Amino acid sequence: MEIEILRGSLLEVQTDTIVNPANSYGYMGGGVAGVIRKVGGEVIEREATSKAPIPVGDAVLTSAGNLPFKGVIHAPTMEEPAMATTPEKVLLATKAALELADSQGFKSVAFPGMGTGVGRLPKEVAAEVMLRVIKDFKPKNLRKIILVDLDEDMVNSWKDKFQEVFGR
Repeated sequence: MEIEILRGSLLEVQTDTIVNPANSYGYMGGGVAGVIRKVGGEVIEREATSKAPIPVGDAVLTSAGNLPFKGVIHAPTMEEPAMATTPEKVLLATKAALELADSQGFKSVAFPGMGTGVGRLPKEVAAEVMLRVIKDFKPKNLRKIILVDLDEDMVNSWKDKFQEVFGR
């Protein structure tokens, strides 16, 4: 499995699907979710809320609206909009998103920092949790995971923790 770490916009990467660190209601008000809704269209939020409540540890797939992806995976890192999250919730959300992407036959998936914006989880904590989940994941279809964020500290946290988690 190829893992790529990039500084940039989640909405501009070449990938089959992207992950939205969601809330259980599917509301897309702030952070990454708000940007996905603004650029991709209200249809994405309407589909997500129609599938709510989405428990932390589950994920749902919606269309990508105006975005160039095959879909958007909504993986809740929190129950309520804008509530603080925990390492355990980020672990569950990351795992659920990977499992859904793989089960849908996607070859690639892109993640932003999970729970690091409105969820207020320290970036280095989120980076380590996400990378450990990725290391333990055994895909059938997924071939590439892209970790991408506009925040340079998030990108550096992934790079720093990559050495620790993967030993390379």
